[in-house]
Amino acid sequence: MSFWNHSDRDPLARKSYEELLACDDAALMAEVLAGSGDALAILFDRYESAVLSIALRILRDRGEAEDVLQAIFLEIFQSAAQFDPARGKFSTWVMQYAYHRSINRRNYLLARQFYSSLAMDELTESQQGDLKLYSEPSHDCTRFVRQALSMLDDRQRRTIEMVHFEGLSLRDVAVQQNETFSNVRHHYYRGLAKLKQHLKSVGQDIAERSSRVSGMEATRAKA
Repeated sequence: MSFWNHSDRDPLARKSYEELLACDDAALMAEVLAGSGDALAILFDRYESAVLSIALRILRDRGEAEDVLQAIFLEIFQSAAQFDPARGKFSTWVMQYAYHRSINRRNYLLARQFYSSLAMDELTESQQGDLKLYSEPSHDCTRFVRQALSMLDDRQRRTIEMVHFEGLSLRDVAVQQNETFSNVRHHYYRGLAKLKQHLKSVGQDIAERSSRVSGMEATRAKA
């Protein structure tokens, strides 16, 4: 059986936060794959400083480095199955991930003259458009995201909105919400875990509907 065959296990069988604290990195990644936001938060605690240090060294901008830090752990959460403990330690994997992610971000910023400190009004309309990291979402996309967020509790929803819609770092959110960084991080990753589970169930529902429609069309074609 594969090391990573944990995604469909009984949620009641998941470890408590105290049990997770005693786990090694590979075991925590197995929990992340099963949808544990707590496991990801513990990995974040263990490697935040090291990953941020790499990003700062490469990007030379704290705001950009913190954005890359958050993006890296979000991508780890979404793509946990890519980590194979048989091929090496998580610490090595995440450091390599941080290095390549930071290099890619630096190249992106260099291409757009981020380090030249140009004022926006000195750029053409086309260049200003290129500087936007996120395009304006469609109405349907926005509605779907809002529906998914409505399933979260107020603190989880607000934390995710402030990070992804308002561009704040988790530390900025902690200051604005007058909460500890640890609590804000906990709200953030717990919320992401719930959203991931929701998206998984929506995807399964869509696949089932598509299968039923295809079956009906095949039946009609034979008639």
